[in-house]
Amino acid sequence: MEKTTEIKLKDEKTSLWKIFLKSEFFYNYRHNLSAIIGSILVLIAILVAIFGKSVAPQNPYDLASINLADAYLPPAWSDGGDMRFLLGTDNQGRCIFSAIIYGSVSSLTIGLIGMMASCIIGTTLGLISGYFGGRIDSFIMRIADVQLSFPSMLIALFIMSIFGRGIDKLLIALTMVGWVTYARTVRGETLSAKKKEYVEAARTIGIPNYRIILKHILPNVVTSVIVLATIQVGNFILTEATLSFLGVGVPITEPSLGLLVKAGFDVLFSGLWWTSVFPGIYIMLVVFGINLLGDFLRDELNPNLK
Repeated sequence: MEKTTEIKLKDEKTSLWKIFLKSEFFYNYRHNLSAIIGSILVLIAILVAIFGKSVAPQNPYDLASINLADAYLPPAWSDGGDMRFLLGTDNQGRCIFSAIIYGSVSSLTIGLIGMMASCIIGTTLGLISGYFGGRIDSFIMRIADVQLSFPSMLIALFIMSIFGRGIDKLLIALTMVGWVTYARTVRGETLSAKKKEYVEAARTIGIPNYRIILKHILPNVVTSVIVLATIQVGNFILTEATLSFLGVGVPITEPSLGLLVKAGFDVLFSGLWWTSVFPGIYIMLVVFGINLLGDFLRDELNPNLK
């Protein structure tokens, strides 16, 4: 019996995989150069975050592994460069290549956790607001309207200035500025979905509201949530880098791409360009790749755009 069950599961997985390969989604993906480039960039960023520390030439945040005598060495291919430091070193003698790897782990983790927290809170509030309506809807949407009247970066700066620097505080700030987009989008789609016949039928036969929301409403909004979540990861990585660059984000004792850019920016016009340019290019490529992939998902998963 167990072997028969395993064979059935394997056959089901194989058939699902074949259906996916023959689907319109995969066909459009294969013929969309932007989506492929975005996927490659995102995959590289993920691999760097997962396996990068194991191949990094140096732990740039271990004082025993850095030497001030190696400060401001240019990239290895330049005059005066050292083959130990492929992309050169910063003012503390840290390997820029290793620092980018360690910083990317921190930035990607913050982006993903901030996105998930914003997604859960915003989607939940959007479902509640759109389904129940009335005073609950008015209360949640008025808070959202007030928040949207201010730039998200200004709100994040205000929150960080109150709570201080730290990864946990940064995640709180990102969550507080990120939930609104989910809430408003999900609310709008919930208002449309709850008027459909099968939802009205479910209400009529007495199915509890929470089951209606989870079983009938949520599947109708999940595609929009996926698109928003994909794009928001890139936005949060950029926001984290910006806040750290301004000195109110990640503490200086923690790895951060924004802090690397800031440290290099102070000497950018002194000819020591590599200390700031390489971390900045990496941030640009990661965010660019995420946005390309997000644009493709938006076009494919939103039926109104087809």
